[in-house]
Amino acid sequence: MEAKLYVGNLPYTTVDADLQTLFSQAGTVKSAQVIKDRESGRSKGFGFVEMSSPDEANAAINMFHGKDFNGRPLTVNLARPREDRPGGGGFRRGGGDRRRDSGDRRNEF
Repeated sequence: MEAKLYVGNLPYTTVDADLQTLFSQAGTVKSAQVIKDRESGRSKGFGFVEMSSPDEANAAINMFHGKDFNGRPLTVNLARPREDRPGGGGFRRGGGDRRRDSGDRRNEF
């Protein structure tokens, strides 16, 4: 049974291979992923590491939580399941009704 870890406070220069290498010191890493912004492609400063067993995940937490990694203290804990978010996503139009707002505003006062 695998155990997924949340890894926070990563330097923005960290890539997947860096996480893989670091966490392999605690055991077998099934996957390592730095989360990136969809639009810019830049790191969001956190990621997830999947260890091959809960014991290895606990070893990684004990080994790396609060430890310095390239000048930043890491936050490492068990990942929580993703929560459902309200709304369907997509583009939301801001502002008022376009039909009403399209008139000339100079004579409103």
